[in-house]
Amino acid sequence: MRLQGKVALVTGSGQGIGRAIAVRLAEEGARVVVEDRSDNAAAEETLARIRQAGTDGCVIGGDIGDAGVDTRVIEQAVIAMGRVDVLVNNAGIEKRAEFLDVTEADFDAVLGVNLRGTFFATQAFARHVQERGGDGAVVNISSVHEELPFPHFASYAASKGAVKMLMRNLSIELAPLGIRVNNVAPGAVQTPINAALLSNQQELKALLANIPLGRLGHTQDVANAVLFLASDEAAYVTGTTLFVDGGLLWSYSEQ
Repeated sequence: MRLQGKVALVTGSGQGIGRAIAVRLAEEGARVVVEDRSDNAAAEETLARIRQAGTDGCVIGGDIGDAGVDTRVIEQAVIAMGRVDVLVNNAGIEKRAEFLDVTEADFDAVLGVNLRGTFFATQAFARHVQERGGDGAVVNISSVHEELPFPHFASYAASKGAVKMLMRNLSIELAPLGIRVNNVAPGAVQTPINAALLSNQQELKALLANIPLGRLGHTQDVANAVLFLASDEAAYVTGTTLFVDGGLLWSYSEQ
């Protein structure tokens, strides 16, 4: 049990990658705070699966793009669970648009969740760690698009590039508190958000041609990487991005 006695908070864990991460951490002994935009049926289903894995947790709702909510979420997690040892900044959104058509509202929404949420949730977590005497881990769910251009998703790529530099900066600044900060950068993963892609055989075939391992990723692939970085097995790992992409980053080309 690599996370026995630890408490992990996973933002955006009502479904998809976030749910897989929450359950995987629970399987290794962590009690898990399920954070989602609201205390909804999906979040409660994630909590039920955590309990099936043999541990426990709670659900806390809130818009992670709001800095005040980020502080409240950490505070409520500490009240409910006693402490938080691992923060997984998983919540994220994307909006497709030609660059010339991107609206300010859509830009603010994407940067709000993907960057602002990661920034201020980590700040609130770090303050908690400082108060309890140090030691913790932050894992941000980034994307291959922290490095790889993503036409028609300029705000998303900008947000993930910013999260890369935020991670590098905080790995230095928070090291005196014993906080390790790393990114996991998934490539193309089978999740509900990719339903349209999965149903379009022509687009799917073109994408798979860019992936050396020849398949889409599974949510479990990402969850296993997060588990490693959250555990003491990665005690000397900070300031780095672990790509989970089947080789996509170094093989991709726009058709």
